[in-house]
Amino acid sequence: MITPTRRVRRCGAAILCSAGLITGPGPLCAQAPMALTLGGAARLAADKSAGPETARLRQDQAEARVRQRRADYLPSISGMVSEGERTFNSASFGITFRDPLTGRPAFDPNGELLGPVRTWDLRGTLRQSIADFSAIARVRAARASATAAGADASNASQQAAAAAAVTYIRAVRADAQVGARLADSTLAFELLGIAQDQQTAGVGIALDVTRARSQLAAARAQLIAARNERDRARLELHRALGLPLTSPLVLADSLIGLPTDIEQVSEQDATDRAMRLRADLRAAEKQIAAAEQQLSAIRAERLPSVSAFADQGSTSKGPDHLLSTYTWGIAVSVPVFDGFRREGRLDEQRSALRELDVRQRDLVQQASIEVRGALLDIASAREQLTASDERLALAQQELAQARERFQAGVAGNADVITASISLNAARTQLVDARAGFQNARVALARAQGIVTALP
Repeated sequence: MITPTRRVRRCGAAILCSAGLITGPGPLCAQAPMALTLGGAARLAADKSAGPETARLRQDQAEARVRQRRADYLPSISGMVSEGERTFNSASFGITFRDPLTGRPAFDPNGELLGPVRTWDLRGTLRQSIADFSAIARVRAARASATAAGADASNASQQAAAAAAVTYIRAVRADAQVGARLADSTLAFELLGIAQDQQTAGVGIALDVTRARSQLAAARAQLIAARNERDRARLELHRALGLPLTSPLVLADSLIGLPTDIEQVSEQDATDRAMRLRADLRAAEKQIAAAEQQLSAIRAERLPSVSAFADQGSTSKGPDHLLSTYTWGIAVSVPVFDGFRREGRLDEQRSALRELDVRQRDLVQQASIEVRGALLDIASAREQLTASDERLALAQQELAQARERFQAGVAGNADVITASISLNAARTQLVDARAGFQNARVALARAQGIVTALP
């Protein structure tokens, strides 16, 4: 009997599990299976997998560096309290005071020890930049770098989404292979039953039974391999999605259920969309803008800067009689010569900027090639689907005819075994053709930068 207290505890635990606040094995934290479509897997990977999450953390670091750079032209305030004693050597100060009556030096010319002098000092210091063009340029460069880091995060999300979509297709392909091998095993078992019945009736031979058993063993071995491939594909899918292995997944799509009648797009339209939407091209543009801002920041270091400073405090030999002292002023700093260090940094940054230009041009060409290659793959995959469907239909017809002859006793089961092997290959080819079409579909979406828009 479940007491009211235990019922409340179970309900509370269920609420915490659903909110993700506690995890663990057992019925209290049993998770409902997550149903994922192809597009859902891509979007989940773009949001939860390690690559995009790491890139977003790098973006946070870049934004934190913006705040650090902004501190260069914000006020700097500090305070200090000190107490101590000090002794002095009169000769080190060059003191040449003389006694006005005797004319003798007031201190030993070779130096003598003065003190110790005890001092208390309470002091506050303020420094404010008035005009520092270099600091302003560094802040702009840091902002541009943060923007580039955000673009890199978007690119990482697209890459993770594409990888997860390909892994998802591998998983549904593995499911389809298991289904095909189950069908092969069922057929082999039926053929073995027919051969045994004919041998029992005296119209069959032992060789037919042996052939049927061999075919059944081969089908069973292929089924075992297919199941192993399916399980490994599920593990890889968990990894691509950034989910713990204990999270149950249900593939809402099947390989045969994924669309093959997608809308055809022209090469020009697909290329234009890629130039507008691809995250790696946007990231390259932002990186170039950040490099240009960094170049401007180095150049701005040649400009003078103006700052104001103030120092206010109280000092004395003891805390009972502190006297206020202060210092204030305006400082102008003019860079004159730094050993050509700045020129070397400028040359380095110009070279880095040219490198980014070359990389951007290569990315543009790569995007165009990937779009064209994906369109070619889709066209080829359509033709392979048609050919594979035709081959499967012919293999089924061949098996049906050979099976009729075998059941009629006018032929042995050699023709049936041959036809079943042909059917096995036709099923595998159809599965590969469907998976190839879906991979080409994902490749086209990736080339256009719209993987996360897949349904």
